[in-house]
Amino acid sequence: MDLSKDIVNMLEMLGSHGKDPAGGITRFLYSEEWVEAQKYLEREMENEGLDVSFDAIGNLFGTLKGSKFPEETVLSGSHVDTVRNGGYYDGQYGIVAAFIAIKYLKEKYGQPLRNLEMVSMAEEEGSRFPYGLWGSKNIVGIAKKADVEKMEDSDGVPFVNAMTRAGFAFRDEEVGMRDDLKAFVELHVEQGNVLESEKKSVGVVHSIVGQRRFNIELTGQANHAGTTPMGYRKDAVYAASQMIYEIISAARVHGDPLVATVGEIDVTPNVVNVVPGKALFSLDIRHTDKDALVSFTDELNEILSKTAKVHGVTLDVNMWMDEDPVPMDQEIVDIMEGYCKENGLNYKLMHSGAGHDSQIFAPQIPTAMLFVPSRDGISHNPAEFTEPADLAEGVKALIGTLYELAYKE
Repeated sequence: MDLSKDIVNMLEMLGSHGKDPAGGITRFLYSEEWVEAQKYLEREMENEGLDVSFDAIGNLFGTLKGSKFPEETVLSGSHVDTVRNGGYYDGQYGIVAAFIAIKYLKEKYGQPLRNLEMVSMAEEEGSRFPYGLWGSKNIVGIAKKADVEKMEDSDGVPFVNAMTRAGFAFRDEEVGMRDDLKAFVELHVEQGNVLESEKKSVGVVHSIVGQRRFNIELTGQANHAGTTPMGYRKDAVYAASQMIYEIISAARVHGDPLVATVGEIDVTPNVVNVVPGKALFSLDIRHTDKDALVSFTDELNEILSKTAKVHGVTLDVNMWMDEDPVPMDQEIVDIMEGYCKENGLNYKLMHSGAGHDSQIFAPQIPTAMLFVPSRDGISHNPAEFTEPADLAEGVKALIGTLYELAYKE
C-alpha cells in the first residue's frame, strides 16, 4: 500500500491552519488557528462517514462504530496544538495517521467488531498556558478546573476567557473517565536521532522515561574581582561549574538510557569585575527505570553536598518534577512487533526519551506507541522532517495494530 502521498497532502492541509510567516506552524490552545484546525478535521471526519463529536474542553473524536462490541472502543490519535513556530509533524502526524488508518481499514475490511475512534486532542505542549497534556488529562478524568482557572497567557488572556471564546467549557468533574475505552495507540515522530542513526523506519516503544527536574541554587559571596585573592573567594560559579562537570561525567559513566542535562544557568550579579555571589542552574535527569532515577538522585545529592562544602557555599536543591517511568502495554507491544516482523518492516524496540499523551493514558488503559524517524533528530522547529516513505511505514504499523485490536475477537 502506498500511503505517503495521502499522508503528506493531509499534513500540508492541516498545517495550513496556523502557518507561521517565519516558517512552520504556531497553533496554540483555543487560538483562532486552533479552532480552524479542529473545524477542518471535523469536516474531514464527517466526509469519511465517521460519527463526530467534541467533548466539553475541545478534544475532537471521530468514530467508526463497532458491530459486535459497541461498548468497547480502540482509540488512536495525538495532539493538535504546537509550540511557537513548530514543525509539521509533532502531534499532527499522529492525528493524520489515525484518520488514514481508519479510512484504509474501513475500505478494506468494513465495519470493525469494536468501535475504532480517532482523536485530535486539544493540547499537550503547554505552549500558551503553563499547563501541559490538558487534552489527555481531561479524557482520563484527572484534569481539574482549579489547576487552570486562574492562569493567563503571556498576553494576559485568562485561560477561562480563551476557552469560552473558542466555544468550550470545563468538563463535569463529577463524571469519571469513559468506561468504553479499551486501548490507546499513538503514532508520533521520534523527536530524536536514534531511528535515523540506526537506519530504522519504525520504532516500537516499550516505555516512556521517568523525569526528575531540579533547580539548584548556590550562595557564596559577591566580592571585588581584583582585590579578592583566589584562596579567599566563595565563588558560586566556580562551585556550580564543578558540580555540573561531575554530574554530567557521572551520567556518562552510567550510560544509556540515563541522560542528564543542565539547560539553564543564572548568575548574580553577572558583572564582569565581580566574583559571583549566587548561581542557579537547572538539572533534568531521565531514565526508564524508577530505581535507577532514585539511585542517581542520591548520587548527585552527594556530589552537590560535597562540592558545596569544599567551596564554602550554601546549597538549596529544589526537585520540582518527579514523574515515574511509564511502561507500555506488553500485549500491544507484542502485536506491533509481530506485525513488523511478519510484514518486513525495518523496526527497532526502543524507549521514548520525551513525554507524550500516552503516558497519561497508560496508567488507565492498555497503551502503546509507534515512532518514525526525525531527520537529524530535529523537532519543535520548522526544519522538522520525516521522509514520506517512513511516514507511510509508520501508518502501516498503525493499521496492523488497530486491525488486531478492533477487528479480531
